Amino acid sequence: MPLHDWSNLPGWEGVHQVWGVELLYALKPLLPPAYRAYIGTTPTFAIGGPEPLRPDVGVRDWPAGAPDASTGSQGMPEPDAEVAVATLSADTAVMVERAGRLVAAIELVSPRNKDRSSAQAAYAADYAGYLLRGVHLLLVDVHRRPPSFSFADRVAGALSLRQPPTPAPFAVGYRVGEPAPGGGRFLAVWRRPLAVGEPLPTLPLPLTVTESVPVDLEGTYRRATEAAYLT
Repeated sequence: MPLHDWSNLPGWEGVHQVWGVELLYALKPLLPPAYRAYIGTTPTFAIGGPEPLRPDVGVRDWPAGAPDASTGSQGMPEPDAEVAVATLSADTAVMVERAGRLVAAIELVSPRNKDRSSAQAAYAADYAGYLLRGVHLLLVDVHRRPPSFSFADRVAGALSLRQPPTPAPFAVGYRVGEPAPGGGRFLAVWRRPLAVGEPLPTLPLPLTVTESVPVDLEGTYRRATEAAYLT
């Protein structure tokens, strides 16, 4: 099924959930016996402090005449201010493990993953964190907005990877390889631009340096949209 323009359509969250399930069903019979696929929560990786940001917050100052800081009702000092900070929603991904170790993941990007600078920084760190920990990754972003931002470009920058600009929508596969002579590891990359109205590609999901399984993005996307959006 040709890719939709999700910037002008409702229903992405339902498609996102069903697409993950369809990817899981398609992946399971292709895996060697030692591997297990499941849907899990995206792990949080720390690869360094995020860039300085002005968070979205609401601040409540304590009024004059409030109880002294040392006289809280439970013996806890009253705060100088109470802050409501914008939080990131827990995301899910298709995970593949072997012997209890995560070896590969498929991440489907949602608009909320990149709707503000704090989300962009956090999720880019998570995606790059997979690779820094030796986990192969297939990253799929079918949302063209915001046009000035790309997770593929942000991950490349975090890893000092030279590549041409890869604007969304895109599908990018990463294989973490052998140790490189100058330190670190080799990283193989498959970049596929996506276009509204065009079919999606099939890309490999590496399991090891020499072993991979094909991921049919077109077939799984078609079944997901038919089940969750078109009917």
